[in-house]
Amino acid sequence: MSEDLPLKTPFFTISNVLTTTLISIVYLGISTLLVGFKTDQLVLIMIFNVFYYASWYTRKFILGFSIFIFYWILYDYMKAFPNYLYQTVSIESLYNLEKSLFGIQLNGVIVTPNEYWLVNSNTVTDICCGIFYLLWIPVPLAFAAYLFFFSRQQFLYFSFTFLLVNILGFVVYYLYPAAPPWYVQLHGFEFFPQTPGNTGGLIRFDQFFDLPIFQTIYSKGSNVFAAMPSLHSSYPLIVLYYGLKNKLGLINLFFIIVTIGIWFTAVYSSHHYMLDVLAGICCAIIGIGLFNWLSKCKSVKVLLDRMTTAID
Repeated sequence: MSEDLPLKTPFFTISNVLTTTLISIVYLGISTLLVGFKTDQLVLIMIFNVFYYASWYTRKFILGFSIFIFYWILYDYMKAFPNYLYQTVSIESLYNLEKSLFGIQLNGVIVTPNEYWLVNSNTVTDICCGIFYLLWIPVPLAFAAYLFFFSRQQFLYFSFTFLLVNILGFVVYYLYPAAPPWYVQLHGFEFFPQTPGNTGGLIRFDQFFDLPIFQTIYSKGSNVFAAMPSLHSSYPLIVLYYGLKNKLGLINLFFIIVTIGIWFTAVYSSHHYMLDVLAGICCAIIGIGLFNWLSKCKSVKVLLDRMTTAID
């Protein structure tokens, strides 16, 4: 880390103020136009500006994490462009394919794994699965923070891989809109475009603790018909890959448990079919491989090196 950077570059300049203010106003304006004004947008603007002006260290931190901020904004803006407007939503065909490949016999009838667990759920599993599904955001962000403090290069590599996997997933969302299992359980095979988000089986976690945790989370979802692929299943696999790559020892055992737990929960809670989970795993593998290939290209490597220096 360069100690003399603050002497070479003024920390507080009119240019900085104008740039951050303009970015904040443009973001708020576009967001209001596309998805409507929300207090979350002001909170995001406040966090960015506070970190940017608090110190040199926090400025580098928030600039690095801007990759995740960009992902969140992109995800939020998807609400303005519902994928069901561009392609027919797969409901019955995906359900039947799941049943034909992974069907389970229950009381003499073939059912999907989601339907099997709907009948065979229990409180202990509900609690464990709820905890696993609460980790899909904190674990990748905490791991990114760890890499930021210990290896800025690996932090950028992980962050851009995360972003790339999401972009691949978003592309599939628009090419192949798909209803989640809970939708079929509630609405059958009929298409209702304005269907709000639903907690699925995770409602049992909320009911046990008498807290609207998942109800709050899923009320802010960008698109109900974005079950394929399961990006929830992609995220822990990316973390595990970089955990193994950085030789984190026993912490990788925790990552393995979380990964498997999230995969199981996705099906158990009726948020995803097994096909969705497998698609999420493939999306992560393809994204990791694609980024590794791109990072070896001279122009991309130069860009990554410059960005590493900028936040080092």
